[in-house]
Amino acid sequence: MPSTLEREIKLLFPGASEARAAIVATGATPVRGRRLQEDCLLDTPDGVLRRRGCVLRVRMEPGKSYLTFKGPVQPSPMKLREELETVIADGQTLLRVFEEIGFRPWFRYQKYREEFGHEDTLIALDETPIGTFVEIEGGEEAITAMVKALGRRTADCIIDSYRGLFARHCEEHGLADTDMVFDES
Repeated sequence: MPSTLEREIKLLFPGASEARAAIVATGATPVRGRRLQEDCLLDTPDGVLRRRGCVLRVRMEPGKSYLTFKGPVQPSPMKLREELETVIADGQTLLRVFEEIGFRPWFRYQKYREEFGHEDTLIALDETPIGTFVEIEGGEEAITAMVKALGRRTADCIIDSYRGLFARHCEEHGLADTDMVFDES
């Protein structure tokens, strides 16, 4: 199976309407509508994947689930890592299978995501419990061009994961570092 390199950055926006307007102003067109994504990161009880800098994720959204493996982050001005992903029929069942063979969920996070396409980039508008982010995936030149088109600079680019951003958010606000999920009340 050929490996795929994922290259991405994130940009923080004040809100979803501002982010959406900026994305549309670049000429990007809608690819997938807004939906809730529920992600679960899995590892062995002794954290073998985290120690290697790897991620095993089950992503569930209405009508579709994905299984993703991400290798360690590679040296690059943007977040760059191997990514292997496949569509699965039932995310909840797969989570149960992983638990039966010794993998445990160690972090869950939710976001509302909508996606846009522009030339060689995929642009995701993510509304998370810790803020609104625009995530741009593609080739390095295409990402750099999209960052400029959005009125931002490379210094604005975030290469941290949602897990890392959430941990920092909890530390800065004196909150318990549990799961990054929307308040259900």
